[in-house]
Amino acid sequence: MEIVYEDNHLIIVNKACGEIVQGDRTGDEPLVETLKQWIKEKYQKPGNVFCGVIHRIDRPTSGLVVFARTSKGLSRMNELFRKGEVHKTYWAIVQNRPPKQTDTLTHYLVAHEKGNRTEVFDAPKEGAQKAVLKYRVIAEGERYHLLEVELLTGRKHQIRAQLSHIGCPIKGDLKYGARRSNPGGGISLQSHRICFQHPVSKLEIDITAPVPPQPLWQALAAAASE
Repeated sequence: MEIVYEDNHLIIVNKACGEIVQGDRTGDEPLVETLKQWIKEKYQKPGNVFCGVIHRIDRPTSGLVVFARTSKGLSRMNELFRKGEVHKTYWAIVQNRPPKQTDTLTHYLVAHEKGNRTEVFDAPKEGAQKAVLKYRVIAEGERYHLLEVELLTGRKHQIRAQLSHIGCPIKGDLKYGARRSNPGGGISLQSHRICFQHPVSKLEIDITAPVPPQPLWQALAAAASE
């Protein structure tokens, strides 16, 4: 478990591919429980330890997740998310070059519990949620392209489904059209940066996750920085 930020109210973790944020039907230990045990041991706290889940990212996705150490931190961060005052940037490696260098995608999504998959529509549909994101191509390799994605809404599998819908499935994401899986599982999508005003101290928090260690990630990140 890699903790990249901690104060009295919040903890930000760089989640690895395959870890779950909250408990699910698999019964695997979620990150929130690992964090509770870590807090209990580090601060020698007796009894139950508070750790609140503020938001989630998909199990096969890596990157930044914010947890609350206090109920005040939890309620105030929930309000920041509700008001759209938390800015999240993702990096995604995709198989095909998008049709435009930069674009805003607006679709309508229906999440299906059966198959755990999100369906994408170009026009409004009964029961569908509007989904909006912005992307730009920040690096290009021989076979793959690195996109920077800004989420303007938070829907289930939103980035994965929307990018697949425009013909750019994320590397390793078999569920949404990738040609093959990644070694070791997971998909090439990272919650890369998160920015917000701290709900208690009012300081500006701006955290960037380290680029995953895989050679393709490193090569495309280096190209993006040139």
